[in-house]
Amino acid sequence: MRAAEPGLTWGEFDRETQAFGLATTGGVVSTTGIAGLTLGGGIGWLGRTHGLSCDNLVSVDIVTADGQLRTASAEENTDLFWAVRGGGGNFGVVTSFEYRLHQVGPTVFGGLLIWPRPMARDVLRLFREFTQSAPENASAYAALGTSPDGVPVVVLVAFCHGSIADAEALFQPLRAFGPPVADMLQPMPYTAVQQMLDALNPPGNRVYWKSAVLPPIDDDILGAIIDNAASSPSPLSAAILEFYGGAINRVAVHDTAYPLRDATYALNAVSMWTDPAQDDANIRWSHELWEAAQPFSPGSVYVNFLGVGDEGEDRVKGAYGPNYERLAQIKAKYDPSNLFRHNQNIRPAG
Repeated sequence: MRAAEPGLTWGEFDRETQAFGLATTGGVVSTTGIAGLTLGGGIGWLGRTHGLSCDNLVSVDIVTADGQLRTASAEENTDLFWAVRGGGGNFGVVTSFEYRLHQVGPTVFGGLLIWPRPMARDVLRLFREFTQSAPENASAYAALGTSPDGVPVVVLVAFCHGSIADAEALFQPLRAFGPPVADMLQPMPYTAVQQMLDALNPPGNRVYWKSAVLPPIDDDILGAIIDNAASSPSPLSAAILEFYGGAINRVAVHDTAYPLRDATYALNAVSMWTDPAQDDANIRWSHELWEAAQPFSPGSVYVNFLGVGDEGEDRVKGAYGPNYERLAQIKAKYDPSNLFRHNQNIRPAG
């Protein structure tokens, strides 16, 4: 167990913990801050083995709306501890996080596999087959995007920790399929895996997301995603299928504020562009892709994938589902005037 301060990024956190061969679940882009990710849940490559970032919290120090510094843990202020494990920045300013750490690496296995976009349906079926039987020390995301030279592609982003030989065998059927036009899977430091998507998320771009939890991804869902992804107005945008499950789903819905314990997949319609004149077209693309997925979605969403202030109270309620009312009660106790409201806001009950 180690304490960390909220100004850290996951890249900084990983650098320090990997010096001792340790890690906890962090985001998939190293420049993400530990505070926002953890308080909203915290999905990352280690999640299927060790649960969410918030599942690995041991305690937090938090300044609440009345100016008091409190410790929240399984022994102190237990209602507040429940709320900050998924409830976002609604309950105060966290000044310290204490995490449970795990032996990871330092060498793991990961990278990207890339195929031409016309193979998207077959590759996404392959992704579905892989995720249905993958061991919990392995994960993968799929994306429909564009290569740096402007060619539409379909990408699998893969990760596995543990035996390198076992990882090589696990991913061999994916590497042999097609075969891919680029195979970048290899043993690498865990810190490198945590940075392998950084280049796709540079600072300064204009970005807009819409996200939805998905049920098991049948051919109809895949077809809707493929068809709508093809109309993206920006080569920087992507339709991303994320894969969860494992230890994340072994925590009960009501054990933490984060409620999506039966979710296995999610779609992120990520628009990214540079010209402000193209705002409307790119935002519209994300909306249209998201709307195409709605007939298949249970209506829930991961709160860290919600925009701040522009998606409405119903979307926040949808993110928390059966846990929203308890969160509103705790909000009324610790922040009755809704001081902490510039967020995916939970209104105080009453």
